[in-house]
Amino acid sequence: MGTFALHHVQLAMPKGGEDRARQFFVDILGMVELEKPETLGKRCGVWFASGDTQVHMGVEVPFSPALKAHPAFLVDDLAGLRCR
Repeated sequence: MGTFALHHVQLAMPKGGEDRARQFFVDILGMVELEKPETLGKRCGVWFASGDTQVHMGVEVPFSPALKAHPAFLVDDLAGLRCR
């Protein structure tokens, strides 16, 4: 088996959470919002990318936040990120 990379992670959010997700992933982390494929475009949720890494935020009803699961992002300027 060869090496691999993580293409994307799917995270759950409550219905109507797209704007809050944009505030975090775009405004704070500096990711860009992706257009979802046409077959998924009408569904709720929003996708983001930074380089080759993607985060897909999907709506889960009823929403129940994960207690321990989490993505860990490496950033090049943690002090600057904290200021944002």
